[in-house]
Amino acid sequence: MILKIKHFVAIVTIGLLTACQSKPQSLSEIEARQLPISDSITTDATIEAFVLPYRQRIDAVLDSTLAIAAKPISKEDGYYNTTAGNLMADIVLEQANPIFKKRTGEDIDFVLLNHGGIRAVISKGPVSARTAYEVMPFENSIAVVELSGQSVLAMIDYLIASKRAHPISGIQVVLTKSGELHSLSIAGKAFDVNKHYWVATSDYLTKGGDSMVFFKDALNITTVDYLIRNALIDYFKKVDTLSPVIDDRFYKME
Repeated sequence: MILKIKHFVAIVTIGLLTACQSKPQSLSEIEARQLPISDSITTDATIEAFVLPYRQRIDAVLDSTLAIAAKPISKEDGYYNTTAGNLMADIVLEQANPIFKKRTGEDIDFVLLNHGGIRAVISKGPVSARTAYEVMPFENSIAVVELSGQSVLAMIDYLIASKRAHPISGIQVVLTKSGELHSLSIAGKAFDVNKHYWVATSDYLTKGGDSMVFFKDALNITTVDYLIRNALIDYFKKVDTLSPVIDDRFYKME
C-alpha cells in the first residue's frame, strides 16, 4: 500500500512539474504610437500633492544664493578669451588640482575645455546651484590627460584654426599680427616640446569630441571623478563675488 502511494505521489508531482513548465516566449509584434504632450493633458491632483514637498525642497536647494556675479558673464564677450570661459577653466584648475595632486603626486599644468560646453550666460546678481546646471547641464567629468609636447603643439594649431574662444587656464598663447604662434608658456614657464604636460579637460573631449582629436594621442588619462558642474557649485560656495575678466592668456599682438 505504501509503495502504491509513493508511485501515486511521484506521478502527480511529475504531472504538476510538467504542467508548470513555461512555454518558450517569442516576440511576435511591436506596436508604437505617438503620444503628444500638450496643455490639454490635465494635472492629477493626487500626484501633484505627493510631488509638491519634494519639488519645494529641490527648488529651495537649487535657488539658494551661493555667490554674486558683479556683472553678466558670457562666452561671447571676447574673441580669444571670454569672461565665462576664463571663469570655468580657472575653476576646473583650482578645484581639480588638489584631487589630482593627492592621487598622483603631479600638478595639473593647464586646462582646456570647449566653447560649446558653456550653455548659458551667468546674469548679474545672485548665483545659485541652478546657475551651474544652466551653464553646464551635461554630466561631464573632469579628466586629466598626459600629452607629449608634440600633441600640445597640435592642440595649439587647433586653437588657432578654430577661431573660437575655447576656455583655457594655466597657459598663455600669444599670436603675431598675422595670426601665427609667437610664444607659448605653460604654468608660467616657456613651453618645452620635449616635456610631457598634464591637461585637465572634460571626459567628453578626451574621446575626440568637438574635433579635439589630439586628445586621442594621450599617453595617460586619469579620471578625477568630479563633475564639472559640481566643481562650479563648490567654487560658488567658497567665494563671495564672481568677477572674471578678459585677459592676456590668449591674444594677438597689435
